[in-house]
Amino acid sequence: MCAFSNLIETLQVLQDRSLRLGIITNGYGTFQMDNIKALGIEQYFETILVSEWERMKKPHPNIFPKALTQLGVAADESIYVGDHPVNDVKGSMNTGMGGVWKKDVHWEKVLADHIITDLHELIDLVDSLNMEKRRGV
Repeated sequence: MCAFSNLIETLQVLQDRSLRLGIITNGYGTFQMDNIKALGIEQYFETILVSEWERMKKPHPNIFPKALTQLGVAADESIYVGDHPVNDVKGSMNTGMGGVWKKDVHWEKVLADHIITDLHELIDLVDSLNMEKRRGV
């Protein structure tokens, strides 16, 4: 697992804003947790779901609601950020979450609610979405 640029800085800002953060990752439990710990990001997340332990993989329609329940947040008040157009973006959007695609060179056109090229863009996106919510847009 390799970290995207601005990962720690972005997570810190989002955590400082009291946002509830979670991870859903496909893979083997111990291997994925070792990767998350190696990246130094485990402490930023309130819930971490690993497909092996959950016995379902993204984009299974039950894995996203499980994370939302554990975080205590509604789908329509949440966004999911991922780099896979089906497993991450389509899967989360099918559950009623906002789908944010982190651009990846392996895909050209992805249907998503929002598209970012760098994780740092999440900060402005979250600010914009929160402003729209306050205005009732």
